[in-house]
Amino acid sequence: MKVLLHYNAGPDWREDMKPLIEKGLEVACCDEADDAAFYALLPETEVIWHSLRPIAPGDIAKAPKLRLIQKIGVGVNTIDLEAAKAGNVAVCNMPGSNAQAVAEMTLLLMLACLRRLPVIDDAVRRGAGWSLDPAMQDSYGEISGRTVGLVGMGSIPRALLLALKGLGARVVYTAHGPKPDVDAEYRALDDLLAEADIVSLHVPLTEETANLLNRGRLAAMRPGAILINTARGALVDQAALADALRSGPLLGAGLDVFAREPVAPDDPLLGLDNVVLSPHLAWLTKETLARSLAVAVENCLRLREGRELFNRVV
Repeated sequence: MKVLLHYNAGPDWREDMKPLIEKGLEVACCDEADDAAFYALLPETEVIWHSLRPIAPGDIAKAPKLRLIQKIGVGVNTIDLEAAKAGNVAVCNMPGSNAQAVAEMTLLLMLACLRRLPVIDDAVRRGAGWSLDPAMQDSYGEISGRTVGLVGMGSIPRALLLALKGLGARVVYTAHGPKPDVDAEYRALDDLLAEADIVSLHVPLTEETANLLNRGRLAAMRPGAILINTARGALVDQAALADALRSGPLLGAGLDVFAREPVAPDDPLLGLDNVVLSPHLAWLTKETLARSLAVAVENCLRLREGRELFNRVV
């Protein structure tokens, strides 16, 4: 079975995939930025292991042997599901595989924002770490004693909840409705935004959630609040976010995702020193890759044997 991993895998992960030939899986790696290689491989590809580069109807049309698009992760907003369905191509994801990694990265971004870590790191590298503006002292903070608002209550915020409570935070959350098994207080979204010192987004990108934090909602957030987004960039009005970081009410933001990826070099967010930035790799750990590979291989074997696929979306 010919598998196309549409991701520029590192050397260790490539080594991990070599033994798969013994299972009858021939895996070719293709950088997401290399469309020429991608289109050259598509005609013989039976399974795509998909990361982030969108898969459009034209891509599926160029792959007559394609039977499965396996998302390495959870969000399938980058796959044209209608085109896959029309082409009789199954689409699967792997919920929970990256939950621990994203939860830890979310916590890291919260701490980095609270302690102004990028600014301090830069100052030390320039030899100015011991002569920082004393006014910066007024912006350093701790998670303990703060209210953290989690938007969504799937596997990632559930993992994060335990860490936050262990550090002494008060946690509130919003979701489609209260969750009886969650040890936190439920709030409607607008109430959460007005109450939380730190707001962290953990919902998929859908028609309902696109631009969820628009200009009005950003303006209504608590003065001095911090926004963390490790979900999808288009959940937030990015231009309005830049304004809210420049002139209030936001103190800072930690962003792993952007409305456009790679982020444009002239994006105003890049010029703000109260933003901590990461290039959509919150999910990316060796442990996540190992879990993901196990699920992806199992679904290939199930596909070949005509068995029910794990976590089928289409």
